Amino acid sequence: MTANPVPHVLIVDDEVDMRELLCDLIESNGLQATAVEDGAAMRSELESGRYDLLILDLRLRREDGLTLARSVRASSAIPIMILTGKGDETDRILGLELAADDYLMKPFNPRELLARVRALLRRASGEMSPPRGAKVETASHEIARFGEWTLDFTDRVLRDQQNQPCSLTPSEYALLEAFARHANRVLSRDQLLEYLRGEQSDVFDRTIDVLILRLRRKIERNPGHPGFIRTERGTGYLFCMQAERE
Repeated sequence: MTANPVPHVLIVDDEVDMRELLCDLIESNGLQATAVEDGAAMRSELESGRYDLLILDLRLRREDGLTLARSVRASSAIPIMILTGKGDETDRILGLELAADDYLMKPFNPRELLARVRALLRRASGEMSPPRGAKVETASHEIARFGEWTLDFTDRVLRDQQNQPCSLTPSEYALLEAFARHANRVLSRDQLLEYLRGEQSDVFDRTIDVLILRLRRKIERNPGHPGFIRTERGTGYLFCMQAERE
């Protein structure tokens, strides 16, 4: 039996001490880690090797971490955690809206960082999709259909009418699954937060709004007038779906 590969984390930070600290912390807890100092090295690593998680400093000296995160997200669904020493709420929300799946302030508690890393890796497990054009067997899979979309709970993937996967981040998928499993029921923000949290992970309250915005852009024909994810003012959100669970 082939052993499961050890998850590999790519770290982008222009401070040598921080790169060494993060590598030591991650590797001492049974994971692989590679650290680079800028976006050019990051892109080279992402192209040449397989990574399971990206930890990206928001305030790089020569580059904008938000821009780097957005460029990665445009072509990859790899989980992204942003690190920053700046306590600006706007930056945090902007980072999450643009691309990131989680956010942690420096200085951070090592146990908290590891808990979040493991939570993101858990959410990302099973995200690999079949090659384009491959036949997908769904007879033994738990699925839900809404509109032109098919959500496969077994493979943890969303497919369109042509059976092609829609690129979702782990957090976007987790939220969509929560909606689909509780369709036609109003869910409060607190309930959605609980569904998104891993056993030890942390999710910010405003993250819900950002993820819903991103999901609407991907699955709604008109995100400005959503037909699936509807806002129930003062109470929460309602996912409208016919009873097509299989």
